[in-house]
Amino acid sequence: MNLFLDSFWRAVAYCLRPRVVALSFFPLLLTVGLALGLGYFYWDAALDGVRQALESSMLVNRVWAWLHDAGMGSLKMVLAPLIVIFAVTPVIVVLSLLTVALLMTPALTSLVADRRFPGLERKRGASLVLSAWWSLGSTLLALLALLISVPLWLLPPLILLLPPLIWGWLTYRVMAFDALAEHASKEERKEIFRRHRGWLLGMGVLSGYLGAAPSVIWASGAWLAAAFVILLPLAIWIYTLVFAFSSLWFAHYCLAALQSLRAEQTLEQSQGVPLAPALPGSDTLTLPHDKSINT
Repeated sequence: MNLFLDSFWRAVAYCLRPRVVALSFFPLLLTVGLALGLGYFYWDAALDGVRQALESSMLVNRVWAWLHDAGMGSLKMVLAPLIVIFAVTPVIVVLSLLTVALLMTPALTSLVADRRFPGLERKRGASLVLSAWWSLGSTLLALLALLISVPLWLLPPLILLLPPLIWGWLTYRVMAFDALAEHASKEERKEIFRRHRGWLLGMGVLSGYLGAAPSVIWASGAWLAAAFVILLPLAIWIYTLVFAFSSLWFAHYCLAALQSLRAEQTLEQSQGVPLAPALPGSDTLTLPHDKSINT
């Protein structure tokens, strides 16, 4: 618990550093440019497709008639944009997470390592290609789980639990791996994952709930059409900052756990080293670290 809370507050403090804020603009520009470009070419086509699908449904038409009689006929105008927005939100979240993982996490991990752990050896247990493959595989599994769980979202409690849990699992897998990629060996990374899996998953889930906050701004673009172009970059920037905070949180936690693991291994090795044999004709037993005792 101490490591969990200590890493949290350190990550909050690091987020206020000008370097971290400046770094957050690189993923922002990339993701916003891609989102606005796709929206420019496909937004109208997506809305038309959703409206046609809604109008061809007898059940939806009955709901429209009921809403019109209840004086809420204006909801029909915003339903199609809302459906499109909520459909692309997972894509925006994944793109934000992956761009932060690829563009920010190495720099943020180096920042934490240089300031807090300058003497921590870099064993480079994972290459850039392996890290990208790990992130891609984890993302595909998360999207598959998200797709399978969509029918369960109709149950009110589950819609508040399943998406953050899935995003949390993905965040934990990607952020923890990248935080340890440069400094830990493969064996050390597996050991830290084994020992701290519960805490790391909890960090990911909390990050997932934090990542749900920009969805409110993102969804409000359907109601405030005039401000949609402004709200989209704002929502994506908040996503970027949330994942940057998560990256710092995992970096502080994982590097501290790695330092503790190595200290523990060093202590075990020093205690388990047998006494060195005495030199011929000597009455002295040589101990580790150049210490000796007389017999």
